[in-house]
Amino acid sequence: AVLFVTTRYLATKYSWNLNIPFFKATADPMGVSYIGPWLYLIVVIIVLLGSSNAVNLTDGLDGLAISVTFIAMAALTAFTYLISDARWARYLDLTHRPEAAELTVFCGAMAGASLGFLWYNAPPAEVFMGDVGSLAIGGAIGTIAVLTKLEFMLLMVGGVFVIEAMSVMIQVTSFKMTGRRIFKMSPLHHHFELQGWRESKVVFRFLILAILFALLSLSTLKLR
Repeated sequence: AVLFVTTRYLATKYSWNLNIPFFKATADPMGVSYIGPWLYLIVVIIVLLGSSNAVNLTDGLDGLAISVTFIAMAALTAFTYLISDARWARYLDLTHRPEAAELTVFCGAMAGASLGFLWYNAPPAEVFMGDVGSLAIGGAIGTIAVLTKLEFMLLMVGGVFVIEAMSVMIQVTSFKMTGRRIFKMSPLHHHFELQGWRESKVVFRFLILAILFALLSLSTLKLR
């Protein structure tokens, strides 16, 4: 799937550049953000695999993954709309992608669907997304980031997902190298549970973090 998207879509419509937050986009194909097709392919694979597994790791408490997904999709709805509109893209110095208008509809639909699912997934949950749901949602988020040249921005839009995934990598690396665990348990939400936080408290505070990360990502539109 990664090879198909890269060769059939990216190679025909996209330059091999990465848009770096807080820096102006460059139309120069050999500018400072140019990394070439093969390195860009590696970036695409990392983004898709990373986002899929990050959402999957976050899905450990009732309502946690889907509430953070709603915030991320809401932010991506705004980004895709601005990228698809030539005037806004030019004003905000974004890489204009007219085809991103279709992704705006998809992101909005995913945000709405997330709220509908959260109604039944809120603690105590009646319905669970499981690995199939979390991996698919993560893959969708990563794909949107690649198609709209928001690979770096995804680190902020999905900041909570990144923190959860990093906590697992840090925990495993530390235990392998030193025999010690940094956290009481990973992913990070379980660490706070073992510290005595109620499940609802963990979910609500992580949701606040997700909102702050989304606002930070949107602030980069003018901080250039």
